[in-house]
Amino acid sequence: MIDAALIQQCADPRLSVEIVQKFVEEVGAADHLTVTVKSGQRTFAVPKPTTAEEALALTQQHVGQAVVRVGLTQYPAGLGVADKSELSIDLFDSCENLRMGTVLFGKVYRIVTKWYGNPRPEAFDDAIWAYGTGIFEGERVFYADDPEDVKVAEPKAAEAQEADGEQSAETEAGEGPSEPPFKDEDPNKASIRIDLSGIKSHNTEPKTAGQ
Repeated sequence: MIDAALIQQCADPRLSVEIVQKFVEEVGAADHLTVTVKSGQRTFAVPKPTTAEEALALTQQHVGQAVVRVGLTQYPAGLGVADKSELSIDLFDSCENLRMGTVLFGKVYRIVTKWYGNPRPEAFDDAIWAYGTGIFEGERVFYADDPEDVKVAEPKAAEAQEADGEQSAETEAGEGPSEPPFKDEDPNKASIRIDLSGIKSHNTEPKTAGQ
């Protein structure tokens, strides 16, 4: 877990310590020099940097050709950059990366919460997804306007998550609905549901010889 003192010193003060900790836990990297290079669903194997200078050179090598995420918050390195020469070594400073990442995630979280209409726990999960993809509801969320006056929900406490887990176990055991409530899904990832209630059974007994 990321140090609370670092959060208080460097993270966007509009986000609570709990939100920042959960955010970094979900999307972040343990090493502040981490560089992740992706194209579509493919993640490329790249050398592990040992210095900030090596991490910056690796980022400059790939930015503009692939999606490059860097540092503690896996910040999108190419965001707002017209040329790779504009990339700063500050991307790999723990404090600065945490500041940049939490400012960007905070905006995304507020956009998602505004879409829901009110603070909801599920908005956090959708905001994590949007931060990871850069897309929310078909829009490039990183470039959208920040609805600054939107209040966001705090992540669920561990006890609440355990209670949800117990409830899910009861559901699987047949003590609840067989499927979760309907929720808007990515149509490319949606499960296929077929209504078989209208199909009538027929007598399919084999005919005897001579019939």
